[in-house]
Amino acid sequence: MRIGVPREVRDGERLVAATPRTVERLRALGYEVVVEHDAGAGATFSDAAYEAAGAVVVDAAGAWGADVVTAVNAPTDAQVALLRPGATLVAMLGPANDPDLVQRLAAHGVTALALDAVPRISRAQALDVLSTLSNVAGYRAVVEAAAEYGGMFAGQVTAAGKTPPAKVFVIGGGVAGLAAVGAAASLGAQVRAFDVRAEAAEQIESMGGTAVREPAAQQGMSADGYAKPLTPDQEAAALAVYAREAAEADVVVTTALVRGRAPRTLTAEAVAGMHPGSVVVDLAASGGGNCALTVPGERVVTENGVVVVGWTDLAGRLPQHTSQLLGTNVVHLLELLTPGKDGTLALDLDDPVQRGMTVAREGEVLWPPPPVAVSAAPAPGSTAPPPDPALEAAARERAAAEAASAASLRRRRRTVGAALAAVLVTLALSFAPPSLVGHVTVFTLAVIVGYYVISNVTHSLHTPLMAQTNAISGIILVGALLQIGSDDWVVTTLALLAATVASINIFGGFLVANRMIGMFRKDAPARAQGVAR
Repeated sequence: MRIGVPREVRDGERLVAATPRTVERLRALGYEVVVEHDAGAGATFSDAAYEAAGAVVVDAAGAWGADVVTAVNAPTDAQVALLRPGATLVAMLGPANDPDLVQRLAAHGVTALALDAVPRISRAQALDVLSTLSNVAGYRAVVEAAAEYGGMFAGQVTAAGKTPPAKVFVIGGGVAGLAAVGAAASLGAQVRAFDVRAEAAEQIESMGGTAVREPAAQQGMSADGYAKPLTPDQEAAALAVYAREAAEADVVVTTALVRGRAPRTLTAEAVAGMHPGSVVVDLAASGGGNCALTVPGERVVTENGVVVVGWTDLAGRLPQHTSQLLGTNVVHLLELLTPGKDGTLALDLDDPVQRGMTVAREGEVLWPPPPVAVSAAPAPGSTAPPPDPALEAAARERAAAEAASAASLRRRRRTVGAALAAVLVTLALSFAPPSLVGHVTVFTLAVIVGYYVISNVTHSLHTPLMAQTNAISGIILVGALLQIGSDDWVVTTLALLAATVASINIFGGFLVANRMIGMFRKDAPARAQGVAR
């Protein structure tokens, strides 16, 4: 069978459904691949690269007339007419939002699989185009925010002074939200994030962010993998969290998109409470926007100087990698549909993954699909009784009480242990010679002073931290030199070793500090050239 890869015609679209690398994998499944002329130009893939991968470059009619057509976006009426009856179309069709397209495809005799209707179950993750696009969009949202923000994300320390890191607040802990958290944290920002799903807090923290916890605003997950609808009280509590966090943030990234629709998470009043120069990047602009002031596809500056970015093509702004990832999703789907690896597509509607994606077949509309059980939810038709809210609340209360009791027991144990250690140390010092008591006193004071000195140095101030360690190493060196002349060979050996290690640390620290300071000197290149000569 022949797979066709057409060129996307939507304004500004730079993605393509197959790259030269994925073409090789499709051909390994036994398919012939034809690619429309300039289909990958927007993603920097030339026709010659496709031909080198084994594809044949054709015109639009040749691509749309293949046995299997894989595209990024839904086809236009003219493109539907180019599809031959009996062909299979694989693309993002938006069946829930465009039922008329599904009807036209069915009437044309096309078997249509919607890439944006992949069931949210573990086995289908490799096919999930929405997760792919969300991941890229979350990363790109932070890039856009960094470009709009009037400062640096990471705190800086220079001879002219220091600047604090940017404060970023991410609304939503799904794929896009976690990608945004990771990207912002990697740039050095202080990142906070909130999701109505309580289980997302751990994932947020694993990406380097701080999870905002508000039990009154959190809800569980429904059987289809999305968060359950919030009650009015929960929604009010969530909006209060968003407004409070946004007022303290320099950048807010909103990512809430449920089945193509964007719930309101940032009100006009919340934006009015943000400080001038702050930025809102709305990843849900394509669904209407999470922010009340978002205009899809546009950049808006509010009266109080807040920039609201509503780009709807964030994933498409990184076309090379996005196309590669999207094309890999398509390859995984074709691997599922080609069990014999013989270039023959075999659609199995008994498979819940394939059935969930199939919206039309042999003139019949198959949308919406039957529900698919996910996670621990009971399967359709199951006789398992629904959970009792009272029992669930009681279980949560018991778990909270047990956790509090365990924490209290740990605190008591630590207190008793510390008290016993203090008593033992006091008894030992009571019978120790005066010289040992003096040494222990100096050691204790040194530990206390060193702890407070080091703990109060922020992680970004590498040079001050090295200065402190050099000072400590200097004290060690002085003490070691005083002990080298001891009559005890053990003391002399230890003193010599301590002096050697301290000297290496001191001189190495000064060399590194000198190189770092040299980076800020205007004559650094000339000095470097002089050293080279």
